[in-house]
Amino acid sequence: MKTRTGRFPIGFRRGGGWQDDIHDLAEWAKEAGFEAIDLGRATPEDAKVLEDNDLAVGSCDLIEWPGLFSQDTGEQWNAIQANIDYIRSAHALGGRRFFLCVMPKDPSLPKKENLAIAARSLSELAREAEKLDSMLVIEGWPGGWPEYSNLACNPETYRWLIRECHSKGLGINYDPSHLIRMGIDHVRFLEEFVGHVGHVHAKDTEIQPEKIYEFGLYQFSAVEPHPHCGESVWRYTIPGHGQARWVRIFQILQSSGYKGFVSVELEDHSFHGSPEAEKEGLLCSLAFLRTA
Repeated sequence: MKTRTGRFPIGFRRGGGWQDDIHDLAEWAKEAGFEAIDLGRATPEDAKVLEDNDLAVGSCDLIEWPGLFSQDTGEQWNAIQANIDYIRSAHALGGRRFFLCVMPKDPSLPKKENLAIAARSLSELAREAEKLDSMLVIEGWPGGWPEYSNLACNPETYRWLIRECHSKGLGINYDPSHLIRMGIDHVRFLEEFVGHVGHVHAKDTEIQPEKIYEFGLYQFSAVEPHPHCGESVWRYTIPGHGQARWVRIFQILQSSGYKGFVSVELEDHSFHGSPEAEKEGLLCSLAFLRTA
C-alpha cells in the first residue's frame, strides 16, 4: 500500500520479540499490505524471505557504530573497512539505504572534535555508497539523557556534515518525531534538507502542554514514571497521533522527486507490550498513511 499524497510505498522498521521470526513477519506484512521492511542488519536469509514475499528491503543498519566514531584511528579504520565490506554485501541483497546514528564513542570530547572524527568515517563510507548508487541515512534521534550526544540531529550539525563529506552518498533519515520533541520546525527542516533525504520514518510526537506547565522543560516529574518512548512532557506516537503535518511532509517530498519508502517506526506506549498491541499499532499507522 502507498500514501495518498505522493504515492510512497509504506513499510516498517523491524523490531524484536515476535518480529524475530522473519518468515512469519514477512507473511504478516505482505497480508497486511506493507511493501517493505527495514531489516536492521541484513542477512542473505532475511533478504531471500522478503523477496519470496514480494517485499523490498527498506533500509539496513550499519555495523560497528562505536568504532566509526572512535578517536583511536586503528579502531576507526577497522570499523570503516568492516562497514565497506558490509555495504557491498548488503547491496547485493537489495539494500540501498544504510541507517545509522552518529553517536560519539567518547561524548566528553569537545563536540567539534567529535564531529571531525565522524566526518572522516562518514566521508569514506559515503563515497563507497555513492559508487553503488546507495546512501547512508543518518537518523536524528538526539541521544539518551543526560548527554543527548548525537552529532547529527539538528540543522547546524546536519549542514556541517553534509558540507564536510561532500558526497551524494551521505543523506538523512527524515523522522519528524525527533525534531518535534527538540522544538525544531519539522516542516522548515524538510524544506531545507529535502534534497538529502534518502529514507523516511513515519513516527510522530505528542507534546503535552499541561505537563510542560507542571514540570517545565528541564526537569522530570518527581513521582510520575516516563511513558514508554517518552519523557515527562512528550512521547513518541504512531503517525497521526501527534503534531507532525503529514500531508505537508508528503507534498514536500513529492515536489522534490523523492522515490523512497515511508517506514513506520513503532514506538508508542499505546501500542506496546504484546504482539497484538504492536500489530494493531502497525495496522493503524498503515491505515492513516494511506489517507494522508
